[in-house]
Amino acid sequence: MLTREAFAARTGVSRETLERYETWRQLLADWSRHTNLVGRATLNDFWHRHALDSWQVTQILPATGRWADLGSGAGFPGLAVAFAMQEGSGGEVVLVESIGKKAAFLTEVVKATGAPARVAPVRAESLDPGPGFDVVTARAMAALPKLLAYAHPLLKKGGKGLFLKGAKHQDEIAEARKAWRFKSRLHDSLTGGGGTILEITELAHA
Repeated sequence: MLTREAFAARTGVSRETLERYETWRQLLADWSRHTNLVGRATLNDFWHRHALDSWQVTQILPATGRWADLGSGAGFPGLAVAFAMQEGSGGEVVLVESIGKKAAFLTEVVKATGAPARVAPVRAESLDPGPGFDVVTARAMAALPKLLAYAHPLLKKGGKGLFLKGAKHQDEIAEARKAWRFKSRLHDSLTGGGGTILEITELAHA
């Protein structure tokens, strides 16, 4: 089990960013007493199962520009991206979460940490893309074919998807290629279990 100190040593985040993660952890623990935000069995393994799992996304693509985190839930990985933006050159994350209690939790974390994020309490297919997003992320939201359908109208030209997937990701990729054309790159997950972060580029209808 990863400790707060071990997480800091492994990631090299600043003291200020570590405090934002700690605020997130404490609020998650408080809210989980009355609201189902994550599997209760994972709460004691926050630093590995949630923090490190989310942080690794920021090592694949620079945390700048406009990001949309679909089905954000308790903020994984969107809040970690927003924290990285606070350390770097800036940007904004839109946390897309249609379930009211989860959206309220995200709003409280954003307020408590000052993260450059805003909560969109809508379904992914209803999100206004505005000028488009540079990156669309999702963790444990939907199978890849459906994720690509959500992401396609949101991504600006040259935009990318980063999707955290489990051990059966190759099956999802094969199924998605029946309806979509895209380039994919796999990044092994730091949290193990055969998981991967799937980087999608050049997404288009087949």
